Amino acid sequence: MDGFITGLLIFAYVAGLWKFWTGFRRTNFSNSLINRLVLSLLWPACFIANKSYRKNFRKALKG
Repeated sequence: MDGFITGLLIFAYVAGLWKFWTGFRRTNFSNSLINRLVLSLLWPACFIANKSYRKNFRKALKG
């Protein structure tokens, strides 16, 4: 059961990373490679800690 939960968490992390990476142009963040990479890799922590990031993350996930 632990392996299933771990796999599910890894899948959710990678899915969130991919969706944010592909929708990054819809956000208000500056479009530099370093900025895009850091914000994509750290999305869970930023999502929890920052209201502005949550708003931009939702923008990136839309359509």
